Amino acid sequence: MLYLRLQPGYEVKAKPGSMVAMDATVKIRGKLKFSVKKMFTGGEMSESTFTGPGEVLLAPETWGDIVPVQLDGQTQWNIGKDAFLACTAGVARSTKSQGLGKALFSGEGLFVYQVQGTGVMWVTSLGAIFSRTLQPNEQWIVDNGHLVAWTAKYKVERVDAGGLFSGAHTDEGLVCRFTGPGVVYIQTRNPETLGEWIRDQMPSQSSS
Repeated sequence: MLYLRLQPGYEVKAKPGSMVAMDATVKIRGKLKFSVKKMFTGGEMSESTFTGPGEVLLAPETWGDIVPVQLDGQTQWNIGKDAFLACTAGVARSTKSQGLGKALFSGEGLFVYQVQGTGVMWVTSLGAIFSRTLQPNEQWIVDNGHLVAWTAKYKVERVDAGGLFSGAHTDEGLVCRFTGPGVVYIQTRNPETLGEWIRDQMPSQSSS
């Protein structure tokens, strides 16, 4: 859970539906649902804005880490479709087309979410978050279902998995190859494979 104490007039933007509790002195405004049209045209994502004074408690839909990311006003971040939780007022978010090829195979859809500005962004994950800082020309291969946030350039490619990337979500050995310099945040759990595991644990219904 993310605990924030807001000074008078200080604003924090958060994912709609993430508020757990807040002081009665805190004001909230904004849309509480995503616009489907804007999702497909590259428009801005909807958000709720909390204005102090007072305390605000925020939490994501699933269990996992919440990690602050410092934005310096120069570096642009890309984040996964479910990774954003909250940010300070000086941080701006937008969507941008990543091309049909990456859309089909990266697991992040036709548009990726771009974040830039000055301040703090909090990202969340399914499971724990692990970060890797890549040096210039250093490469790192990541299963697409584990992406959280990144600054490094990447391309999607097929690999001869040979069982290493086995599972329904990587039947064809599709991975993201990152090239430094940059930072990559990944999560320890893959939503698709976790869902498959949960379904496997459910008792099968016997026919009467």
